[in-house]
Amino acid sequence: MRRRLTGWPARLAPHLLFLIPELLIAAGPFVISSVARAGDRARFRMPDFFYGGQALIEGVMMRGRTTVAMSVRPPSGEIHTYSEPLPNALARGRWIKIPFARGVFVLYETLVLGTRMLMRSAAIAAEGEDIEIGRGTMIVSMIVSIGFAILIFFVAPLALSGLVHRSGGDLGANLAEGAIRLVIFVGYISLIGTFGEIRRVFAYHGAEHKAISAHEAQRPLTPDEVDRFSTAHTRCGTTFILIVVVISIVFFGFIPRSGVPLPLLILSRIALIPVIAAVAYELVRFGASHYGNPVVRAAYAPGLWLQALTTRPPDHSMLEVSIASLQSCLASDAGVAADAPATDAADGPDAAAASGDAAAHQDHA
Repeated sequence: MRRRLTGWPARLAPHLLFLIPELLIAAGPFVISSVARAGDRARFRMPDFFYGGQALIEGVMMRGRTTVAMSVRPPSGEIHTYSEPLPNALARGRWIKIPFARGVFVLYETLVLGTRMLMRSAAIAAEGEDIEIGRGTMIVSMIVSIGFAILIFFVAPLALSGLVHRSGGDLGANLAEGAIRLVIFVGYISLIGTFGEIRRVFAYHGAEHKAISAHEAQRPLTPDEVDRFSTAHTRCGTTFILIVVVISIVFFGFIPRSGVPLPLLILSRIALIPVIAAVAYELVRFGASHYGNPVVRAAYAPGLWLQALTTRPPDHSMLEVSIASLQSCLASDAGVAADAPATDAADGPDAAAASGDAAAHQDHA
């Protein structure tokens, strides 16, 4: 019988208030399971599946074709790796292949699956043992964190932009709301990055990016080789959130504000979150498959710059953890990949994008 663990809540506590934003920020390259085609002519070869993951407490989660793996280093020093099948809806669900609808599933996966893995990693990192996360614990944790995220990222910008609405009208207020949301977002990640616990999560975030970039570049998964790659990645959750912030200005701009009570305006923002997330995910996919285009590179550059705040250079022990998690997924997916049809074409001008954006972000310093 598994003994009752009591020390892990203290390890998790610094993350609870920031849970939802932290999960999205620390989400690594989003999973992409198909590649666009450019007519019948292959311009370059591109993998038909991009792995993704997320930084945890003293660990890394990786998501493969059919499994999700979590590797964590407990106080004893060895690496503990756990693997489980993906829920059927995420592994083989019909909706996951439908444009825009799949973005909502990705958001669900990041929040629900990520919350559970983060809690489990807290127990392993604190006491060296895994735990079963009860539904009640999950629900309470997510309600608290979602409420906090709505308060600082939606209610606060909306309320503050009301000061501009008095003189600038709807357009000025909506632009001000977007600008305030962006400032709050950048200030928020700058602030939490100063906390010791979260700073280590950001270092594992960098380790996760490096491992996936090395795999996409078809390089050996060793700490020395993986460490040559950048901590930035185009499909990162940080880039995703930045896209959400930017396109939310457009979506919210269609909602009139004059004479509308504040509670209804808040509800309108919350109701549009799934729609905005779905569009943002499609833009992330577009950027990954067209990253060889100079215009696309320029458009996604701010997201890469912003990752300087949400990643830290990992040490070799962190790289070993991210490699262990990715190798677990690769081993589970070996048979699936062998049976999958090859995909040879995608839009883009050069073979440098053939491995996503991995080679483009390799460090040679």
